[in-house]
Amino acid sequence: MLKIEPKQTSFHTSLYNKIPENHILKVIDKAVNFSFINEMLADTYSKRMGRPAKEPELMCKLLILQHLYNLSDEKVIQESSLNLSHLYFLGLNPEDKLPDESLLAKFRCHRLSEVSLDDIITEVIRQCVEHGIIKGDSVSVDATHIQANTIKKTPERFMKHMARKIISSHQKNEETYESLLQEPDYEEIKDHHEAKSTMKSYLEAVIDEVKEKECTEKTKELINEAKEILADPKFIKQKGIRSLIDKDARVGHKSKTQSFYGYKYEYVMTTEENIIAAVHIADGAYIDGNEMKSLLERTVAGGVNIKEVYADKAYFRKPILESIEGIKAKAYIPVSGIVYRMDETKFTYNKDADEWSCHQGATTIHKKYYKTKRDEGYREGYRYSFLKEDCEKCNFREECAGKKAKKKVLSVGLNTGEFYSMSQEQKDDIFKEKYHKRASIESKNAEQKRFHDLDRAKGYGLRSISTQAKLTALAVNLKTISRIVVKKTTDFKKKIGGYCLKNILLFIL
Repeated sequence: MLKIEPKQTSFHTSLYNKIPENHILKVIDKAVNFSFINEMLADTYSKRMGRPAKEPELMCKLLILQHLYNLSDEKVIQESSLNLSHLYFLGLNPEDKLPDESLLAKFRCHRLSEVSLDDIITEVIRQCVEHGIIKGDSVSVDATHIQANTIKKTPERFMKHMARKIISSHQKNEETYESLLQEPDYEEIKDHHEAKSTMKSYLEAVIDEVKEKECTEKTKELINEAKEILADPKFIKQKGIRSLIDKDARVGHKSKTQSFYGYKYEYVMTTEENIIAAVHIADGAYIDGNEMKSLLERTVAGGVNIKEVYADKAYFRKPILESIEGIKAKAYIPVSGIVYRMDETKFTYNKDADEWSCHQGATTIHKKYYKTKRDEGYREGYRYSFLKEDCEKCNFREECAGKKAKKKVLSVGLNTGEFYSMSQEQKDDIFKEKYHKRASIESKNAEQKRFHDLDRAKGYGLRSISTQAKLTALAVNLKTISRIVVKKTTDFKKKIGGYCLKNILLFIL
């Protein structure tokens, strides 16, 4: 049962006067009103039944303190019980007792959801826009990786442990059961492909043997899970599930030669204030930018008037560019060679005339749409033809068109002309100067990983990692908000020649 009670009514609250006005928690408490959390999560509590529950606002603030100072559930309760600034931020009297640390885990798992945390981040952003803390109109987008909190197993080892788990589950209910199958020693098999095939056959044999006997629902669930994993072609190719503990983690690639095992953390950040406006968590195989539209929509919902979007080459894709155009913003994303394959030293494009010119001065005279079928799907584009007479006279005909061809036919993608125009704009000094704004997002990555342990997952599963990442984003946002407010109040204080900081904060906010 949720019951909202007034806080800080004791005469002992006078002790809070000892906390400096520019203390980070005091500044955050004045800058952001967290009371909306109670209303947001009210439906997750019973209004009439059960014991009085701890307020959602209090529990969320404890989680914020936990990620702000990088503390465990037990440690954050211990620290907050003794720290006046923590108690002030929590809205409690100095003599009040804090909830048991076990309630933090229950609240995190049963009350908070990904949607709730997204809404909390959005509301904090909205308040920042309303109070003038966020004034900029440009954002940066980036994705980074989070290592899984478990080791990455080879398919052979995974299948061995899966077989043991099925046998163990069955043996608990069948005292006389003994497997007649001998477990292969795959480590002695030198051929990696043969080792995988051997362990796959062994796991299938275990499934068939156990299935013939009467087994419990738990064993049946394990058997069905094993069948689904074996049926996935990604598993044998080492691109699917790799752990029995963390089944959501996947192998991802930081570059062509570097890989990681875990999750992807993608977010939008304001370039002027360095405040994270929206967050998305996915497994390691996630392709950067797939949730770009959703991230931008959430940022706009927070009140940020986006006019410029900065990102690296990985985000140079047509759907992403269209998402940015959809909110009437300008994209500052370097052209990617993967989607734009054109040698600009040999060919140039005239957008107004819709024609290509070669480095010898010849111009295309004909354009034709084409669509060809490939293994990965269909390829669409246009074929631009040069004049036969121009190519026959050219000294570079064989090098350009081939020995047998009499004229050059230039094949381009559907968007190559548009991408060419963008590549020319990006050579301008104005673009290069503006693109420097994106660099600030790298320092935000480093801050979250170095000082808030976001380089490695603390739990297992996508939901756990999502909660960890979004609470971390909220914590670093509040740190940044505190710095901005203190700077504004300090500058204002210098202008008026000294004034009570508390009154200045109230005046600004």
